Amino acid sequence: METYAGTGKVRFEYKHFAFIGNESVKAAEASECAAEQDMFWPYHDTIFANQRGENVNSYSPAALKNFAAALGLDTAAFNDCLDSGKYSRIVRSELEEGRNRGVTSTPTLFINGTEVKGAIPFDQLQSMVETILANQ
Repeated sequence: METYAGTGKVRFEYKHFAFIGNESVKAAEASECAAEQDMFWPYHDTIFANQRGENVNSYSPAALKNFAAALGLDTAAFNDCLDSGKYSRIVRSELEEGRNRGVTSTPTLFINGTEVKGAIPFDQLQSMVETILANQ
């Protein structure tokens, strides 16, 4: 969701922080390929639901393509996208951006520039955002 300050709405940006190795990079790239078919969030959720450890082939190209097929994506388009490395530069750039901002783990949120590390309950996040919106 993207909106502008002063409208009473929130701008949300998702940035990849694929720091665990090549598998996390390929998984991030795959989620961007899924986004081309408006399936970023379902694909994202599938990736996280299928974590089996770090760099143990959970996110091999074949596994990532199987996730796409299971979600009903156009597999030919998805596979071409993933095989091309189309999003490699973006994923690596977002990792570098995170490092430059001092990110060391996921999830990390920035709310109006304030870093929030770790998973926080939705109601706490909602309260933080509502406080900011009330002060605009």
